[in-house]
Amino acid sequence: MPTNFVNSDLRQKVDQLMDELYAGGVNNPMTAIEQISYLMFLKSLTEMDEKQEQLQKIMDNPYTSVFSNSLTKYSWRTVSRLSGDPLYVTLSEAFEKFHELPNLSPMGKLLFRQAHLKIFNRPTLRSVVSIIDGMDYNDSQKYDTDVKGDLYEYLLDKISISGTNGQFRTPRHIIKMMVKLIKPKAGQYILDPTCGTAGFLIQVYLYIMEQNTSGEMKTEGHITGDRLRPDQHEFLKMHALTGYDNDTDMIKIAIMNLYLHGLENANVRHHDPLTLPTENDRKYDVILTNPPFAGNVNKEAILEDFDLKTSKTELLFGEYFYKHLVPGGKAAVIVPEGVLFGTTTAHKKLRGWLMDECNLHGIISLPSGVFKPYAGVKTSIVIFERGGKTDKVWFYEITADGYSLDDKRTPQPDKNDIPDLIEKWETKPESDRSWYASRKEIEENDLNLTGGRYKPHVHEEVVYPEPKVIVSEVMDLEKRIADGLGNLQKKL
Repeated sequence: MPTNFVNSDLRQKVDQLMDELYAGGVNNPMTAIEQISYLMFLKSLTEMDEKQEQLQKIMDNPYTSVFSNSLTKYSWRTVSRLSGDPLYVTLSEAFEKFHELPNLSPMGKLLFRQAHLKIFNRPTLRSVVSIIDGMDYNDSQKYDTDVKGDLYEYLLDKISISGTNGQFRTPRHIIKMMVKLIKPKAGQYILDPTCGTAGFLIQVYLYIMEQNTSGEMKTEGHITGDRLRPDQHEFLKMHALTGYDNDTDMIKIAIMNLYLHGLENANVRHHDPLTLPTENDRKYDVILTNPPFAGNVNKEAILEDFDLKTSKTELLFGEYFYKHLVPGGKAAVIVPEGVLFGTTTAHKKLRGWLMDECNLHGIISLPSGVFKPYAGVKTSIVIFERGGKTDKVWFYEITADGYSLDDKRTPQPDKNDIPDLIEKWETKPESDRSWYASRKEIEENDLNLTGGRYKPHVHEEVVYPEPKVIVSEVMDLEKRIADGLGNLQKKL
């Protein structure tokens, strides 16, 4: 019977891998995940190569294996049988030569560019290879969910420290919520210019596939995208998804994450759109992202076409999002609360663009603990459409997201406002969690877009007793006090 990641033994094996690497001197979680990624890639590439070779034999077509001739020794089948120095030397060579393979996808070449083996302890390396060899995450017949994606997401949860310049992973349930609100469609160009581990891009792909899967297939537990035409399938996998990140380690993780979801041809690369011009720069139908907070860029390095005179990354990215949407294009971005109320000229100019040249669909306030254990920063999600003018803004306050708001982030399914938000998104009614602010109110408040500024204050009616009743109660109380004092005096 098909199983899934949660009730498989894969979770235990991931924990075992991280423990082995830590004990063997690989103490940085990012380095550990990078090394595991390389090894998982090698195993997956070998298994896919074997399947392709078998398929071509059945079809009586010639096929040149990735691991033919002098490269045979780098096949997982060969490597997994080695130990000691031969294992270390062979894997070191494999990591450094893989980007030269002619049959490797562009993403695979990028993954292995400047790759080096960093597991120096031979027994640890042997143990890690053995654990990965016993992981059957490529057996699609065995699992009823996207087990490779779940496995890698769980592995990424092991990154327990925030990155530089306020970078930290966006929780997957928040990503899913944002994707559901923005509703990306087949045929659209999607961008995440600060893609990190590629969580947004993957969820966009999964959402479009699910939305285009027939009820029949869903009933059987399969998300196939069978309602998509072949050209739509090809566009989704080859052209639709673009991601950038200025951290080379993150890009490696993103590539592996995409590869495990069957998106080895997505356009993801190391790039800083704030300081470097983008080749074939285009505008996008959808932008989904969580840009770095509290960072600053060297003013001399910022591209000249930015109009905002600031070095703050959260503001510069705000301008980038605005300028890189097609007319009618939509964006859902996470911003620190300061973007919504900051008083500098750059803050006000950015909010002026949102009000005057965009349709600001809504601002969703997130609880402070959403990004724990990475950070406790207060954030909001801003959702807007390029073009038009904003007459009023709908605010929604999430006070609970289904998890505890401490460092442990324990699941609390009975405390979750997200389903209510998704249900209300289309009609945007006013409720105890949601309200509107008119354009006039916002302009009177210096374009402040903080939801709390406009939240209605609900005054509960207090019913007091009749004056006669109050007087009677006071007189009774005075009598009891006098009696008490009289009794006390008699005892003295």
